[in-house]
Amino acid sequence: MAALAAAPPGAAAQSGPHAALPGFDAATRVLIVAPHPDDETLCCAGVMQRVHDAGGQVSVLWLTSGDASHLTLLLIGHTLFGNAATARALGSRRMAEARAATAQLGVGPTGQVFLGYPDRGLLPLLGAFRSQTYTSATTGAARVPYSDAFGPGHPYTGESLQRDFAEAVRQLAPTLILAPSPLDAHPDHRAAGLLAAQMSAQPGSVIAVRYWIVHGGEGWPSPRGLNPGIPLSPAPRAAALAPVAFALTAAEEDRKLAALQAYVTQMQVLGPFLLAFVRSTELFSLRGESPQRQQPD
Repeated sequence: MAALAAAPPGAAAQSGPHAALPGFDAATRVLIVAPHPDDETLCCAGVMQRVHDAGGQVSVLWLTSGDASHLTLLLIGHTLFGNAATARALGSRRMAEARAATAQLGVGPTGQVFLGYPDRGLLPLLGAFRSQTYTSATTGAARVPYSDAFGPGHPYTGESLQRDFAEAVRQLAPTLILAPSPLDAHPDHRAAGLLAAQMSAQPGSVIAVRYWIVHGGEGWPSPRGLNPGIPLSPAPRAAALAPVAFALTAAEEDRKLAALQAYVTQMQVLGPFLLAFVRSTELFSLRGESPQRQQPD
């Protein structure tokens, strides 16, 4: 079992080189890097509440709008392929759900930032499509199609994604970034982790980065469904990273559940999986990848 890190209010928080998370106070500015709407709540809802309650500031940077959720498109469009209008409408709906969910966790409108890049297209943008334009298979878009995104009309290229990511981070000015591990099984999550890791590796960077995982291995988290009060076990894919547990209070678990229930579209198709993250702990690692591994699968 992972060691416990930051304790609930009233208890001393773990500090020192083995603590995954620093202490929180009014100077804390946490940024959650989320590949899709709902990832931020799955991984970090307890931390978000704790930072807000300590007087700090919480922001979320969503890299995509979740407009290629195949199971959801099947449910609302009765086809795996749907059409561009249906996919874009899903993206808009998921952004609205994200705003409602994170508002319950203490994130204000200025801290809710969507880049609008292609769902299931982030890893190609960091590879073959760094300078070549990528077209989404679901929305048909080759540029950010959402008027309320960070950069409407920005091209779907890796260079544009990296510029927007860096500028959004600069404007939000976090002291701590919580990002997906590049070991995550989902390619969008791997790409998000690589972006965060590259930023933290830049000369002169003083932003701390800690890593979490959602797609951590077949059958994880187990058991599925709502099991409040049970700690989250380390994911098989991230076990080598020695994740440290952040303990939630019962009230924080309840608010995490309430925020997750705002994601109506995803709860309809992935409810048991999503609910399995409502546990008494959240897990964070100091490293995104093991020392022996430099690139994800």
